[in-house]
This record gives sequence, C-alpha cells and structure tokens, in this order.
Amino acid sequence: MTASAARTEPRPAPRKRAGNGAARPNDADEIGLDALVGHAGYAVRRFQIWIFQDFIKTLGEVDIKPTQYSVLTVIGANPGLSQMAVAKRLGIERARLVHLLDSLEQRKLVKRVKSKADRRSHALHLTAPGETALAKFKRLAAEHERHVVEKIGKENRERLLQILAGFT
Repeated sequence: MTASAARTEPRPAPRKRAGNGAARPNDADEIGLDALVGHAGYAVRRFQIWIFQDFIKTLGEVDIKPTQYSVLTVIGANPGLSQMAVAKRLGIERARLVHLLDSLEQRKLVKRVKSKADRRSHALHLTAPGETALAKFKRLAAEHERHVVEKIGKENRERLLQILAGFT
C-alpha cells in the first residue's frame, strides 16, 4: 500500500480530551458514575425518568401527562374539592395547577363551579366527557403499570410501593 492510499482511508475520530488532557469516553455507557451509583436519589430519579417516558408513550394516543392524570384521578375520586386542596394533596404549586386546570377545562374534561361554602374558591368536578375519558386513561395507565411489572417484577413493584407509601 502506498503512502497516499493510507491517507485516504477513514481514521477513527479522535477522543475528546478533558481540560486536563485526559481522554473522555464518547459513549454514555462508558462514563463512570462514581458515588452516584450508591445514591438512592440518583437511582430514583433515573427510574422516574423511565416511568414518565413509558407513561407518556403508553398514554400518548390520549395526550395526557402524568400530572394531568393525577389531577383528574383525584377530582374524579373527590368531586367538589377546591383547587387549593388538590394542589396541596398532590404537591403541585397553585399557579401551575391553575394553568393545568385551564387546559383540562379547555378540553372539556373538568369544570369549576363556584363553591357554595366559600365564594372565593371553586369546587372541581369532572364533566361527563371527563368521566368517560378518565375511565379510558385508567385502562391505559393499568397497561403502563404492567410495563413496570415487566421491568422490575411484581414483587419488586409491590415492595417499591410499600417503601414509597410514606411519601404520599
């Protein structure tokens, strides 16, 4: 092989170097996590990302996000709750909940009714289409939960729910 032929063959891309001149891995799987491996918060966050991605994918056809599903489920189980009560129970900032309720109201899934007990607040109810939609959302969410079982196993899912029950 001639010297000119050797120059025309593709060369592997050089590895990027860290500020100290050390080679950095290009593949995310090659990147060491150091102490993160032993951090529960890191592991929970990674699992949460997987959970949310699967939930969004599984419920994609109905365009419902996890927080919207939670709000609809709580309103469906507790008709007449105030916005403040829903926000507090689910740990959602009030301003964010108002925006979320606006979008659910535009989709005709939720209605706000002036509270008879406190005219400054609204009682939240599902609309008839909202009740129908929530039944479908719950069926799809059950499919998502089956995916969780496939990922971590039935016993681990049940144990995980027991461990996390103290945080709800």
